[in-house]
Amino acid sequence: MAEITTVARPYAKAVFELARDEDAFGGWTAALTLACTVIEDEGFQGLMRSPEATPERLASLVIDVCGEHAGQKQQNFIRLLADNGRLDCLPAIARQFEALRDQYENIADVDVTSAVPLSDEQKQHFATAMKNRLGKEVRLNCDIDASLIGGAIVRSGDVVIDGSLRGRLDRLAGAVTH
Repeated sequence: MAEITTVARPYAKAVFELARDEDAFGGWTAALTLACTVIEDEGFQGLMRSPEATPERLASLVIDVCGEHAGQKQQNFIRLLADNGRLDCLPAIARQFEALRDQYENIADVDVTSAVPLSDEQKQHFATAMKNRLGKEVRLNCDIDASLIGGAIVRSGDVVIDGSLRGRLDRLAGAVTH
């Protein structure tokens, strides 16, 4: 895994710089997301391992599926990856590209796992609180886990706030047994 990440880094950085300089983040995100869907497909994975698969054929297939979402520069990028035997790195490239974009745009992903669905007001409260704490714009991702019993767990990067009833019970049990 580390090898793919290492290989992906310069590609992601180059694509990020190109997208930033051309103010074209949306187009690159759409193209990379769609291309990743193709690359991760089991059928395409089998085709990549086939001895009859040429870089031109693989690139053409990905580009055809991407259609209008892949402009000339995105198509050239896909061809470059295929020619260098790096199409399998595309998902890692896309993840690193999005991380660079989020850092540039000062956006943090915040995952909120709650015992029950959150109301719009509660979501806004979490987003505002985390924006103040992190000093970044917040992209809130909500999930439900009834095993929390009550409350919520909030995660963003290295920050974890466990305000769940299950977490409190676990901490209480740990304190009692020690």
